[in-house]
Amino acid sequence: MNKNKRLITVFSFFLLILSMACSDNKQEEVDDIIDKPVVYDLAEIKQRGVLRALIDYSSTSYFVYKGQPMGYEYELLETFANHIDVDLEVIPVKNMDEIISLLNSYQGDIIAANWTVTKERAKEVRFTQLNNTTEQVLIQRKPEGYERMNKRTMSKHLLTNVAELGGKEIYVRKNSSFYSRLNNLSDEIGEDIDIKTAKGATTTEMLIEQVAKGEIDYTIADKNIARINTSFHDNIDASLAVSLKQRISWAVRQSSTELADTIDSWLTDYKKTSEFQYIYNKYFKNQYSYRNRVISDFYSAKSGIISPFDAVIKEKSKIVNWDWRLIASMIYQESQFDSTAVSWAGASGLMQLMPSTAARFGLDSTSNNTDQIEAGVSYLKYLDSELSEKVMDPNERIKFILASYNVGLGHIWDAMRLAEKYDLDPNKWDGNVDIMLKNKSKPKYYKDPVVRHGYCRGREPYYYVKEVLERFKHYENVMDSIQSE
Repeated sequence: MNKNKRLITVFSFFLLILSMACSDNKQEEVDDIIDKPVVYDLAEIKQRGVLRALIDYSSTSYFVYKGQPMGYEYELLETFANHIDVDLEVIPVKNMDEIISLLNSYQGDIIAANWTVTKERAKEVRFTQLNNTTEQVLIQRKPEGYERMNKRTMSKHLLTNVAELGGKEIYVRKNSSFYSRLNNLSDEIGEDIDIKTAKGATTTEMLIEQVAKGEIDYTIADKNIARINTSFHDNIDASLAVSLKQRISWAVRQSSTELADTIDSWLTDYKKTSEFQYIYNKYFKNQYSYRNRVISDFYSAKSGIISPFDAVIKEKSKIVNWDWRLIASMIYQESQFDSTAVSWAGASGLMQLMPSTAARFGLDSTSNNTDQIEAGVSYLKYLDSELSEKVMDPNERIKFILASYNVGLGHIWDAMRLAEKYDLDPNKWDGNVDIMLKNKSKPKYYKDPVVRHGYCRGREPYYYVKEVLERFKHYENVMDSIQSE
């Protein structure tokens, strides 16, 4: 090899080493970026204006009943969201085995799902202030003819001691606190328990129902959930405790220290109020109310039915080509599905049309509920046609139409002109036209030369749009959950 070739080889080798070193440095920089924790805490939530809650869809945590979103966790979350002055976005989790990964991948900000505090879970999340306490109980089926048995006779047919669990098939979810408890019990009693794992999408209430129907023999549930379910399933027994008292808490990411501290401070004070006690009793102690709710046709967790008018709404929604659940949400906002409702201003019926508008769309004293819905939807179609040339995006236009339905199209034109004057986007609702509509209650704005329809109580249509769309989201959650089962 000549001298030049040797120099080239040495130089090439040097470049290779240098490039590898640079590559390693770049990789280290990339790794640092990947490993560096993302800080998304209370300040970022407030900046976004929305608290996203991961929640289980059940008869106690979150559901829709007679058109209204309800639930113990839901009501607490709403109160807390109001406390920190943000909106609440509920994200029902279909597979509870995935809830921790959803939290830690920033799909949500908080877990609120009647969740037990465990050492294993605490390695991955940060638990907040104690919400309440419960204990785990065995769910088993009462014997045939239990109605005619006294308590002593019936106990002979039931498991009454945890030592009797050896060899029994008990169904629970793999990632539930019940699974780890059964494993510990197996060691304690010195005999294997045959633990059968249910899919992550299987709720505790589904397993309780399977016991009641005789499809499985045993499952485990938290006592507060078990107690309320015994009011519906008369043939189940939940008297055998299989654990000591356990803590139920919300959870946030371990990095969300400010959010956790704020929840702790708020919940410490809130739990002392009569309002908190009322909410807890409403969902966990009022068995009569629970039973009536569960057997109702309008308990959407089982039936998927929102109102008595679902079929008509589905048919008439084709007039305006909207999702029928959006129109159902709007009707709830207007009349709570009461066809006899009359407002202080003289609006009447399911869709609360003013007399002049009602007459314009063919309603009179002989009109029925179907006629009312058709007239209201036809009015929506009219508003859509009036706004379509200005607001081109159909999804954005829905907000303008809802506001127009509530307060009148003239006030919306005014708000759009004000938005344009104040360098906002007259074709965008959120943060633009909605702000100007709110401002139409102030002399500076309703006396502006571009305003043609004067004073307006702008807060009403502002919140009308928000509430209708929020309830629509709840209705979507209901249907999605029903369809996934």
